[in-house]
Amino acid sequence: MSRRSGILEFAVLGLLRESPMHGYELRKRLNTSLGVFRAFSYGTLYPCLKTLVANGWLIEEPGHTPEDALAAPLAGRRAKIVYRLTAEGKEHFEDLLSQTGPDAYEDEHFAARFAFFGQTSRDVRMRVLEGRRSRLEERLEKMRASLARTRERLDDYTLELQRHGMESVEREVRWLNELIESERAGRDLKGSAPGGAAQQDTTSGSTGGLPRPGGLPGTDTPGDTAT
Repeated sequence: MSRRSGILEFAVLGLLRESPMHGYELRKRLNTSLGVFRAFSYGTLYPCLKTLVANGWLIEEPGHTPEDALAAPLAGRRAKIVYRLTAEGKEHFEDLLSQTGPDAYEDEHFAARFAFFGQTSRDVRMRVLEGRRSRLEERLEKMRASLARTRERLDDYTLELQRHGMESVEREVRWLNELIESERAGRDLKGSAPGGAAQQDTTSGSTGGLPRPGGLPGTDTPGDTAT
C-alpha cells in the first residue's frame, strides 16, 4: 500500500467512524473538511472503499433515504450504497490513531492526522506535534543552508520565492510551539479549563479557529525545493 493510499484509507475510516455515508457524501466531506484530498476523484475513492470492505473494516448497505428509495425505479438507477464502519474497522482506526512514527510527521499525513486530533489521546497528540516540529526544524535548517550557498546565483524573484518558503515553515513552527504549549498546560484549542480534551467539529469542517488541514502552514512550501 502506498503512503498516499494509506492516508486516504485513514481519512475514510475516520469520517465513517462519525456516521455511515454513501460515496458521494464521503467524497464531499473529504474535499470540504479535509482540503488535502481536493485532488482525489471517484476513481481513487471507490477502489479504496472496496479494499476496506474486502479487509472487513467496512460493510456495504443499501441506502434508506427517500431519494435512495426512488433511485432504482427511475431510469434503471441503482440505490446508493451506504458504507458503515465495522467493529474491526473501528479497532483498526484506533490502532492507526495511536501510531506516532515518521509518517505521521509528513506533510499530507500530518494534515489528515491533525484533522482527527479530537479523537486522539493527548499523549499521542504531543508526540505527533513534537515530531512534526522536529521535522520542520530540520527542513528549515537545510533551507537556510541551501539559500546561503546559492544566494549569489539567484535572481530577485527566485530569491523571494525561497524566502517565502522559509517564512511558511517558520510560521508553522511557531504555530506548533503554541499548540505544544497548550497541550502541556492541559488546555484545549479554545482555551478552556485544563483537563478537557481538544475537540473539533469535523462535521462542519471547523478546526477550532486554526488553519484547516488542507491549509496548514508549511504543507506546500515553494522554497523547500532548493538545492
